[in-house]
Amino acid sequence: MRLFYVNNDGGGFANHVDAEAGITVEQFFGQQMPGCKPEDYLIRVNRLPVASDQILQEGDRVTVTPTKVHGARLSNR
Repeated sequence: MRLFYVNNDGGGFANHVDAEAGITVEQFFGQQMPGCKPEDYLIRVNRLPVASDQILQEGDRVTVTPTKVHGARLSNR
């Protein structure tokens, strides 16, 4: 099935991706963001926050946004 995936981490990007039918939000996140922890991200489907066990449907828009944005260090002034 085809999903629209928006990754707002770092430089960010958006693209259509193929996923197997019956995949959950948690499984999709693991495939797209290997080595990352889901609890460090706000994951939305069709612009709404969702549970990790929600099953994705054809045409869903999945958005992944980090909950903590890392910036420059503070100076010692």
